[in-house]
Amino acid sequence: MATGDIIAGLDLGTTKVCAIVAEQTEDGLDVIGVGSVPCTGLRKGVVVNIESTVQAVQAAVEQAATMAGVEINAVYAGIAGSHVRGMNTQGVAAIQTREVSREDVMRVLEQAKAIPLPSDRQILHALPQEYIVDDQDGIKQPVGMTGVRLEARVHMVTAASTAVANLKKCAERCSLHVSDVVLQPLASADAVLGADEKEIGVALIDIGGGTTDLIIYVDGAVVHTSVIPIGGINLTNDIATGLRTPMAEA
Repeated sequence: MATGDIIAGLDLGTTKVCAIVAEQTEDGLDVIGVGSVPCTGLRKGVVVNIESTVQAVQAAVEQAATMAGVEINAVYAGIAGSHVRGMNTQGVAAIQTREVSREDVMRVLEQAKAIPLPSDRQILHALPQEYIVDDQDGIKQPVGMTGVRLEARVHMVTAASTAVANLKKCAERCSLHVSDVVLQPLASADAVLGADEKEIGVALIDIGGGTTDLIIYVDGAVVHTSVIPIGGINLTNDIATGLRTPMAEA
């Protein structure tokens, strides 16, 4: 039985739904439960059948909860799909007291996020790349520095609002509160990449059933994200077609 804080994650993929439960310990996160169930309710990372997806989510979460011996009420949900867009933006703000405060940082990030978006899209993440204080660039933590002008370069990730809403609806139909929606390649990178790898520059490619996720780090910051609507299913289908064999054998 878990005794620490519990965190649950949900990965809705084209071919399966996975759930994971971790316990917060002094050394970090300790995985105590997992669940994986085949799913036909998504296509290229987007929900196309609510009922099938809800059933898969319910089954995967129950598997993970049973293994962990805990009750799951809230999850962090991963999202992907070709509707996801990544872009680099920047914001500028005056430093009010000539010493950068946390409020100044928040204001410049809000300026960077103030980009025109269609009504059917929403911001998922605003990931700071670097800060610039009076033309001095390459700053990762500007709080406490002296200057009059603060700039921020930010990588922005946006997604289709309907795709996010349908993902949340599937979880909520299972009586699960969605604590946050996280871009899947960003979550994968945090799980498998070290700080030194991100600093020297690295690309992570995650080939799933219906999509291929890509995220690139340079100098410890995200500079590119994309989700390509081609995955393992496409390769399997090509093999099946070329060899005239059933998909299961391909």
